[in-house]
Amino acid sequence: MQIDDAAVLWSAGTADRADRPLLVLLHGYGSHEGDLFSLAPYLPLTPVIASVRAPLTSGAGAAWYELIDSDDGFTARPDDVRESTDAVLAWLDALDPRPASVGLLGFSQGGSIALELLRARPETFDFAAVLSGFVAATDGPNDDELARERPPVFWGRGTDDPVIPRSSVDRTQSWLPGHSTLTERIYEGLGHALSQAELDDTVRFLRERYT
Repeated sequence: MQIDDAAVLWSAGTADRADRPLLVLLHGYGSHEGDLFSLAPYLPLTPVIASVRAPLTSGAGAAWYELIDSDDGFTARPDDVRESTDAVLAWLDALDPRPASVGLLGFSQGGSIALELLRARPETFDFAAVLSGFVAATDGPNDDELARERPPVFWGRGTDDPVIPRSSVDRTQSWLPGHSTLTERIYEGLGHALSQAELDDTVRFLRERYT
């Protein structure tokens, strides 16, 4: 499993990426790299933005791993989650020029991969913004280290989200405070989507990371 480097959408050419922070965008299940990249005009100008296509085909779009619906909410085969996470890490490791720092922004399943990247390699990532996302029901290999580092995490979600099961929300709400410096925002009446209020809060969170 690997990231298609040719499919990555960049906000800057190779010559303009040196010594700049990198913000990696991770789309949701069944979507594509152009989805979150449409937010680029609203995001801070300091980082280079790279929107990555998930490695698995899912209908007309792509997915990070296959979802299994269970009584515990969305679960996944741990090997699938690890392989997808490793694919992103391998892509990052191969970047030239190297970014000055790396932040993450993911929606839905892409948000879960953002958290898995933090769990896999806490020292690599400065922060994560997780929109309508959740922590996977897997064991993080470096959760103890992550609990010590407590990187900034923004977690935004709607009260009327019909996609993410309540048990997945509860698991995430229990896990995040002990493994991050959490900014949590809940949006009344919002479904599985991004509202203007959530976008404003996300941009504010990101700007604080680059000051």
